[in-house]
Amino acid sequence: MAVILSARRTGIVPKGGAFARLSLEELAVPVLRACLADAGLAAVDEVICANAIGPGGNPARRIALAAGLPEAVAGLTIDRQCAGGLDALLLAAALVDGGRADFVLAGGVESFSRRPLRFVTNPDGGPAVGYDEAPFTPWPARNPAMADAAAALALACGYGRAVQEDWAAGSHAKALAVTDWPEIVPLAGVSRDVFARRLTPALLARAPLVAGTVTRATAAVAADGAAFCVVAADRFAGPGALRILGGRTLGADPEQPGLAPVPAIAAALRGLGLSATDVSQSEVMEAYAAQAMACVERAGLNPARVNCQGGALARGHPIGASGAVLAVRLFHSPGRGIGLAAIASAGGIGSALVVQR
Repeated sequence: MAVILSARRTGIVPKGGAFARLSLEELAVPVLRACLADAGLAAVDEVICANAIGPGGNPARRIALAAGLPEAVAGLTIDRQCAGGLDALLLAAALVDGGRADFVLAGGVESFSRRPLRFVTNPDGGPAVGYDEAPFTPWPARNPAMADAAAALALACGYGRAVQEDWAAGSHAKALAVTDWPEIVPLAGVSRDVFARRLTPALLARAPLVAGTVTRATAAVAADGAAFCVVAADRFAGPGALRILGGRTLGADPEQPGLAPVPAIAAALRGLGLSATDVSQSEVMEAYAAQAMACVERAGLNPARVNCQGGALARGHPIGASGAVLAVRLFHSPGRGIGLAAIASAGGIGSALVVQR
């Protein structure tokens, strides 16, 4: 059984903030080095890095080289959009459990501030056409914008603007109450998540609508950040290690991507002989308040044990890193028992990771 030996991340900074001038390597390398130092390692067998909107060129390889790892570490970059950072850990666990590696650095990095401009070439020789977001299905009619999908989900679940705002305000309040950030590697003067604020009723009322009843206050902001874990064979586990019990990634209805984690959570827990009532702490992605609420409700999770120190609504959403951020939060949780991380991804993909300490 694979274990997590160490887990670190940067603070999460909204696009255009303190990390705006940093490359993917500059965001990730300090985190990799901190993970290695915490685990007492000089090298690993592989680096798996999720990245969704970067420039390509296999960022995992570039990061591994920039971190001073041996040239034999090839580096694997994956793109499963929001789920990528969590799936990197599931892939690392599979490598370790299959005997292909003893130590793997896995996680993700994203820079909205440095994302490239993207264009589609014109086969007729005309000007290239720019685009901001890639399609997530082959059918335009079944490829909703994420905000539109969240608004449709809120309507289907009966979540009005007020209840979504209550969830967002609670997420910010929990984050503001945090005084210690042991998992964060200081970088560019940032040693904590910087976005959380007190969301008063007056402030929430002024938040512009994005789609339907979804506002800017109930949708996570685009952000920059990195998060990684050292995944290892259990024979190397020390007293602080987090056991990876299992996990699942499943596809679901691409028109309701926010619900995709629900079957993934159910399958992951069922495969381990567990139920939602066995989970002592959950980190559930808050790309939108409505999406997080629906996942918690339909998966049967205890809301009082979800995102106990705030979620992505209070941090921001560095897409490729967000899933790994959830795992880092679980690693540094003071509690014991069964932990769950779950995240939805564009195109109707849900990922869940189950751990134990």
